[in-house]
Amino acid sequence: MFEQLRRASDRRRHAQGEFAELFRPWHAAERGGERVALDCETTSLDVGHAELVSLAAVRFDARHIHTSSALSLYLQCPQGLQGDSIRIHRLRGIDLHGGEALGDALRQLLEFIGNRPLVGWCIDFDVAVINRHLRPRFGFDLPNQRHDLARDYVRRCKHEQPDAAPDLRFEAMADALGVPVIGRHSALGDAVTSALMAQRLMQAPLSPSLASHA
Repeated sequence: MFEQLRRASDRRRHAQGEFAELFRPWHAAERGGERVALDCETTSLDVGHAELVSLAAVRFDARHIHTSSALSLYLQCPQGLQGDSIRIHRLRGIDLHGGEALGDALRQLLEFIGNRPLVGWCIDFDVAVINRHLRPRFGFDLPNQRHDLARDYVRRCKHEQPDAAPDLRFEAMADALGVPVIGRHSALGDAVTSALMAQRLMQAPLSPSLASHA
């Protein structure tokens, strides 16, 4: 309820402002049903403390993934960058030299996504981390619709095989959907892989081979 009230308040305050496009309702018929696959690499899996290391966003629809126009940004080295997260995303402080300032990166993201729905694996985590940094700088949270790939995958599996207990790990889902994993634990690679999985889930029905992975 609180989140709904805050979203409504954000819309009233910003619907005529610089980022009005974000708050315009999205319709599936516009831009060919284009969505945005989003992924972030962070310093931690703790939403309350995670800092952004890199982020990527890729526009796609049911037939095309627009990788040539993808947004892929490395940020300035955050203070919380430590060995545990480096072992996952493999981005060291030296790799982030010359990276984007956080405010500039967030502005580029807002301009890129517009009012399109956001799609990703564990998308709620990525959006929560972004919002924690976005609200103090821009005065609102991302208002976009969100589609979590794991939830959509479970829904499809249960619809086609009610007794299924699908494996929700990123790589397992990609394998079950017949999608290649591209650059795992890089923001751009995970975003492109997420777009491929989303496209597959938009097809109906899923192939019978899915049952063997559930």
